[in-house]
Amino acid sequence: MKNTSATYLAAIAMALALTACAPVMMGGVLGTAMIASDRRTTGIQVEDEGISQRSASAIKQNFGEKEHVNVTSYNRQVLITGEVSSDRVRAQVEQLIGKIENVRLVVNELGIGPATSLSERSADLVLVAKVKAAMIDTEDVFASVYKIVVERGTVYLMGRVTQREGNRATEVARGVGGVKRVVRVFEYISEEELNTLQPKKVPVDDSKPTPVSPGTSAPVSTNLPAPATGAVVTPVK
Repeated sequence: MKNTSATYLAAIAMALALTACAPVMMGGVLGTAMIASDRRTTGIQVEDEGISQRSASAIKQNFGEKEHVNVTSYNRQVLITGEVSSDRVRAQVEQLIGKIENVRLVVNELGIGPATSLSERSADLVLVAKVKAAMIDTEDVFASVYKIVVERGTVYLMGRVTQREGNRATEVARGVGGVKRVVRVFEYISEEELNTLQPKKVPVDDSKPTPVSPGTSAPVSTNLPAPATGAVVTPVK
């Protein structure tokens, strides 16, 4: 666990020079690992990527480079962060994103004021890495199921989690130095739903062992429950 978090921090440090153009967020430690452990279906993950791309294009087309807006889609619910020049623009951005294909919910966390500087965005990216590393190093937290977004020291946690998991992840994030506030943008699932997402153990009859050919593996179920509706947005001081 410690080696994994150290690798994660090193990878983030190498990416600091890119923060001027990229929103400050993280899912899994590696893209392939995230897909394997994500609680969204593969189809929903693809839709989320499409929502983010179409949203970025729409914002650029309508506002150019005048406003600093980041869009993060998780299970087709969209978190908007950044800074805009007025309440009117803030409302316009929310309305624009709400019309994007496949978007089912918009959480508007845009601030009013000047855009953050490159150094501030770099600090936010470091904070993302620190929160993710803290989760990785916490044995009872499945770090890969959370998407983390940081804006001006505020940590936004997204994911399909149980109430228990959400509370634990919030506790871990709050304990990271430099975190000003934690906002939970979760879709809560029941413990029963969580159990359906866990790998199933196949009972083995030791009295009649079955030979296994080299290179073969047991099939893995990819059936997931239907996405829950709505999100719970909870600021935590």
